[in-house]
Amino acid sequence: MQNPFENALEQLRRAARAGEVPANVIERMSVPEREITVSVPVVMDTGETRLFEGYRVQHSSLRGPHKGGIRFHPKADINEVRALALWMTLKTSVADIPMGGGKGGITVDPKALSSGELERLSRGFVRMLYRDLGPKVDVPAPDVNTTPEIMSWMVSEYEKLTGDTTRATFTGKPVDGGGSLGRGSATGLGGFYVFNALRARLGLPEKCTVAVQGMGNVGGTAARILSEAGHTVVAISDSRGGVYKAEGIDVSAVEDYKHTHGSLAGYPDAVAITNAELLLLPCDVLIPAALENQITDANVNDVQAKAILELANGPTTPEADDRLFARGIHVIPDILANAGGVIVSYFEWKQNLTNETWTEEDVNARLKDILDTQSVLVHDEALTRATDLRRAAFLIALLRLKAAMEAPAEG
Repeated sequence: MQNPFENALEQLRRAARAGEVPANVIERMSVPEREITVSVPVVMDTGETRLFEGYRVQHSSLRGPHKGGIRFHPKADINEVRALALWMTLKTSVADIPMGGGKGGITVDPKALSSGELERLSRGFVRMLYRDLGPKVDVPAPDVNTTPEIMSWMVSEYEKLTGDTTRATFTGKPVDGGGSLGRGSATGLGGFYVFNALRARLGLPEKCTVAVQGMGNVGGTAARILSEAGHTVVAISDSRGGVYKAEGIDVSAVEDYKHTHGSLAGYPDAVAITNAELLLLPCDVLIPAALENQITDANVNDVQAKAILELANGPTTPEADDRLFARGIHVIPDILANAGGVIVSYFEWKQNLTNETWTEEDVNARLKDILDTQSVLVHDEALTRATDLRRAAFLIALLRLKAAMEAPAEG
């Protein structure tokens, strides 16, 4: 199993070699500002008390408050959270929003918990961390297996502990609890905006064939939007496997089937495939929208897509990046492709602090404007440097962070 933090550090080093990034910037980005590990006691429904290990990595506040999700996953560990926090620092920088990077996680299978146990775990995590959170300090959000409801529990606990009623310490909340319109679809929609901005520049056809690994909120949203825009989704999967049909599948019908049956097993009129097989299908665009380390040196030579749109964090290893670039397969990197979620989280934070409510049309227009602008900048940087899109995105982010390091201190 590859260490995602080592992969992230290697990506940093590779980007630095492609441009003029001083060693002190790479050194600063290689070490988080603060790491917090907590043990969260939870009274289970049986009456016993179990301890769950949790993490919050506050990577950088150079450009603003730490920003990043909290994931509940049985394989969450400190190295994964470190990597995700570093990527978030770069993501907020490449999006050019005034926030930093952070990430959190609890090592737990949330599907094994009752609703009451999940709420007690969520509130307990806040009790352990609340002194290190705040609208101007660290602003968590949902991530893998966390939801708007979980955010509302965390907001409630934070308010109880601190008296802060701005609701700006957590984003990704329900709309009636201070959340932003457009937040639920933001990552998938943002991925579509990035794809649209770059499609012609990358030599992709006007109508593409698309394979999507992962049909959670992000992958499912992206698949629906791409299908509605006239692209052909030929494959889609969940954590247990997927379906493939060269002529195209009905995304809504697949989602309805999963909702009814709990998985895609037995879905009619399509070929059953594994997640590993989906990555190797012939298509114009491959969208990994699940977990990290999916495209590696073990399978990269068999990838047949013309381009990869990374809606998951860290799905492609550095070794695979090199081989894809050598083969002319474009990788639209995660720190750009899936930045829609954090951008609209920033919008939500801003609305909370100013007590405003923006329309969904306004949110989406602002999101598109940011991603259109930054996507073209990343593409042009890659052309100028004769490098890949990931190195170009990292370079832009790192040079903005360098400027923040060199800015005179306020006060």
